[in-house]
Amino acid sequence: KSTLTSAARFFKSVVEHGAACLGDIQACLVSSGDVGCGTFQCFNNNSCDIQGLHHICLTLLHNAGRYDSQGKSYVKDALRCMALGLRQRISCVNRRCSAVKDMIYSLQRECYSRHQLCLALRQHMDTMGSLVQFHLLFPPGPYVELVNFLLSCGDEARSWVGRKLQTQCSQHWGELCGSFSSTCPFGQLDHSLNSSNLSIPAPIVPGPSYHTTEAPELEGRSIPNLVENETESTFTKLNVTSS
Repeated sequence: KSTLTSAARFFKSVVEHGAACLGDIQACLVSSGDVGCGTFQCFNNNSCDIQGLHHICLTLLHNAGRYDSQGKSYVKDALRCMALGLRQRISCVNRRCSAVKDMIYSLQRECYSRHQLCLALRQHMDTMGSLVQFHLLFPPGPYVELVNFLLSCGDEARSWVGRKLQTQCSQHWGELCGSFSSTCPFGQLDHSLNSSNLSIPAPIVPGPSYHTTEAPELEGRSIPNLVENETESTFTKLNVTSS
């Protein structure tokens, strides 16, 4: 009987925790603005520990000035798709945090692919520098979905992501990282990464070198701010609307 009581209490706490998370997000979405990255900011600092959507939006907007007119349109449409989808679907998901996260990951895949974000990023992979960070892959979340998406953007993109993560892995884990390199190349990260284990890197075939352009510092995390000044005006030129 005591075991059943404990299980019931645990289940109740999980439900209440998810309800609180969903309630916080829904309240924020009601008052969030219709332009910029306000919608994504609602997913910062919530009890479900969903981090990254706001930083991803800021990075894409900061660097949109580097893309051609069609690339800018791809970025704008992909972010609008995300913003609209989050507003429309949040009230329909189960109150568990896991359901909220699954909805977000599914929406990322859908919007990035539908609006051909690869075509905008392929020639400017360096603009993703502040998002492709080894430490951001833990715990799995929106960053992992983005990395998996970038790995689908062609051989050069896959090679760039692999080299970047391999270098960072070595910085974090040293020789331990290299000891696994013969079986798990970062260039072949499994697409189930967001829900299972992180693959460990292997040597990546050298590709063209890039200079990294970083986005603003992520809230609560230490990330270099190397954004070029000329991209700052992009915020006023490229707004994401949810209407």
